[in-house]
Amino acid sequence: MRWMICLGFLVLSGPALAELSLPVGYLERQMERPPVLSNLDPVPHDLGAAGAALGIDDNRTTGQFLGHGYELDTVRVAPGEDVVAAAARMLEQTRFLVIDAPAADLLAIADLPEAQGAILFNASAPDTSLREGDCRGNLFHTIPSAAMRADALLQFLQYRRWTALAMISGPHDADVAFADALRRAAVKFGMEIGVEQTWSFDADMRRNAAQEVPLFTQDLGDHDVLLVVDERDDYARYIPYNTWLPRPVAGSDGIVPVAWSRVVEQWGAAQLQGRFSDAAGRDMRSVDYAAWAAVRALGEAVTRTGSDDPATLRAFLLSDAFELAGFKGRPLSFRAWNGQLRQPIPLVTSRALVAQAPLDGFLHQHNEMDTLGIDAPESTCTRFED
Repeated sequence: MRWMICLGFLVLSGPALAELSLPVGYLERQMERPPVLSNLDPVPHDLGAAGAALGIDDNRTTGQFLGHGYELDTVRVAPGEDVVAAAARMLEQTRFLVIDAPAADLLAIADLPEAQGAILFNASAPDTSLREGDCRGNLFHTIPSAAMRADALLQFLQYRRWTALAMISGPHDADVAFADALRRAAVKFGMEIGVEQTWSFDADMRRNAAQEVPLFTQDLGDHDVLLVVDERDDYARYIPYNTWLPRPVAGSDGIVPVAWSRVVEQWGAAQLQGRFSDAAGRDMRSVDYAAWAAVRALGEAVTRTGSDDPATLRAFLLSDAFELAGFKGRPLSFRAWNGQLRQPIPLVTSRALVAQAPLDGFLHQHNEMDTLGIDAPESTCTRFED
């Protein structure tokens, strides 16, 4: 291959660029959402799907110069319907799926005969188990795990020397999982979670928070920060400024570790935010970002390899050569031992970026982003081994 100058333009001389078209499926398992105390933040009807659509548009922008086309097929499965059967039908048309579904559904889809040799992306399930003993070699993860988010938050608290912690957690499975991740992170960073309480109120906190929360938090003992675990976004908003002791709140309110937020503006993020807002008419959320990153990762792999073969693309995604510009200040890449997308974790309030983990001083022998979540030496995932 050689470079040629022709009529003032730089031209790459070599084999002709192959034309290819990559169909991508976006599969959403719609869930019955239980009632919560406040409806101020409804879940967008196109959560995730809007991010995938923007990723397709971005891929097309590059692909038009290379003869590469991209198409998106979005399928939403209503509650009670068979999402695994829907996935099997989609896999007859494409070998690439981005999926918004709970962990059990993801595993059932990944184990389908039709999914063998395919590339699947988990855009919403934070379960650490999916990156550990329940991992699948055809299942990548662009949403951060609960362990990554917990490590990011406690890294920041350790950095600030706020090491005495108390915790309130909800009773639901997702709350239990994130609380477990916070306990693990506390041990990892040499911190202690002292008194813990489980949230059990069913009263209307919109009226009673000022009376109930101080009494509920009175027995938490002295602490630097109160961790609040509320993955359903139900009660956490009523905790700040109502606690018995005047302390910062972190976790599901106050300082929150996320994949993405509207307050992320550095590193060119404002440009991504603007394009998403123009297309979707709302702010980008974490699941939108994860879906966008999945589609863009495929596009980057196709661009670099010139191939639409799943095995070729999978090998490239897991290689040291793969990098994705993710508007987070560092190039993103996939962990070769469990398919998790390495990425910085913004720590945000509702109106500002507080910090972004990994923070200075938390070192790693290979990649500082591997201080967040399950690192290779402790991983129990074996499905990505050659």
